[in-house]
Amino acid sequence: MRSQCCLALAFAVQVLGTVFPAPTYGDKLRPLVSSKKIQDVITTDGLMGNLQALDSLAKKNGGNRAFGLPGYAASVQDFPALFFQVESIKFSISNTSYHIIGLSYSPSTTPGGLTAPLVLGASGPEGCTNKSYDNLDVKGKIVLVQRGTCPDGTTLAGRIKPATAAGAAAVIIYSDVTTPVTGGTLSNPNPKEYVSSGYINKADGEPIVARLKAGEQIEAYFQQTQTVETRITQNVFTETKEGDPSNVIMLGAHLDSVQAGPGINDDGSGTTLILEIAKALRKFRVKNKVRFAWWGAEENGLLGSKYYTQHLNVSEANNILTYLNFDMVSRGYYGVFDGDGSTFNLTGAPGSATIEKLFVDHFKKNGVNVTAARFTGGSDYQSFMNIGKPVGGLHTGTGVEQDPCYHQACDTIDNPNPTTLTVNAKAAAHVLSILATKGEQLIPKSSVNASMISSRGLMGIEPRWTVPDEGERHLSTCGHEV
Repeated sequence: MRSQCCLALAFAVQVLGTVFPAPTYGDKLRPLVSSKKIQDVITTDGLMGNLQALDSLAKKNGGNRAFGLPGYAASVQDFPALFFQVESIKFSISNTSYHIIGLSYSPSTTPGGLTAPLVLGASGPEGCTNKSYDNLDVKGKIVLVQRGTCPDGTTLAGRIKPATAAGAAAVIIYSDVTTPVTGGTLSNPNPKEYVSSGYINKADGEPIVARLKAGEQIEAYFQQTQTVETRITQNVFTETKEGDPSNVIMLGAHLDSVQAGPGINDDGSGTTLILEIAKALRKFRVKNKVRFAWWGAEENGLLGSKYYTQHLNVSEANNILTYLNFDMVSRGYYGVFDGDGSTFNLTGAPGSATIEKLFVDHFKKNGVNVTAARFTGGSDYQSFMNIGKPVGGLHTGTGVEQDPCYHQACDTIDNPNPTTLTVNAKAAAHVLSILATKGEQLIPKSSVNASMISSRGLMGIEPRWTVPDEGERHLSTCGHEV
């Protein structure tokens, strides 16, 4: 992993202005990693210092660290990823313009936009089918429809396809929750099944719906210009020199932010958590190899972790014992992923329950209340679950009560809670100390089977994800809701 380690060094130098300090004593004299000793090395000053550097980086680069833009490039396995950027967008009725988000990979309108009657689309579960539009006249019109879960698991794309098939000129989706809309995606370009589409707030959509239901004839204007192109970005890796290479413990966090803001909680917090653990681990020996990953283009659809897992060969995949994910860990409740499925009825691969228990036991021992975090497929753990790996990790929530700045410009250095971040970092260091020394005794090996291999590389089977309720939107809307 020489080239990947070089990337890690570039990450340390360019983002944080420092290089991991070399041990001052011989490798043979380093003690085997243990819980208390590695926790003692983790400090709030170190964690917050990294976040300060990321915040400053974002301020110098347009207010964000998003993939494809200068703020991410400055923070560095190159991989191609589909980039999008909304160059212009407007939705208005008469003299009133509404806040609107362009869904990533949406087709553009003509440069001049379109003015057309605004009509209601089909809603509810049946609104995901073409049949629901049989008695609706939407041809050549702008369709207004509410976001909602479809049988295929989508909440946006599944609403747009039927309206497009019925001849809609454009689709405006209004949210079904009160939190401000900050992003959403159609996963990939699909000009045959999508028309130009935007996403507005519930507070704006509901009054318009009431006007239409009252019989008012409304004409609306909609314009969107969106750039969609392939760009090269990076994942960053580093790993321990020693340790059993057939039992690799992976820790990951995504390095990019959304375009709406600097992403200091999401996911600067996970970025600094695993960075500080990586730095601390240099003082210790391990029995199992430990690999750290900072993923690129997560906010565009988990593209970095998907590229990584899909380009592993069978041997490399089989060597991974488990993966721990840290996406938003500095503000909100203390969330541990529901590995045993006891809360949300989705069980991770064998070994996931053990990881959950290690975290929960640690928190309870320290008097910390634990909230079960839901697997919904919206963060980088998905890529590892898809290839049958046991997963776990921490997540502090995105509801308004947990993080009112989720995916917004105010997710700055003022957003994280240093205490929450430090408690989570020490918990992660504790669990790592156990897995790095006896993980092979606790976690059963999972092997890739022949059904996962295709001409495209390693392809797993994706679990059936669930969509969170209003209070908890992350992991289904982390910039890549479909």
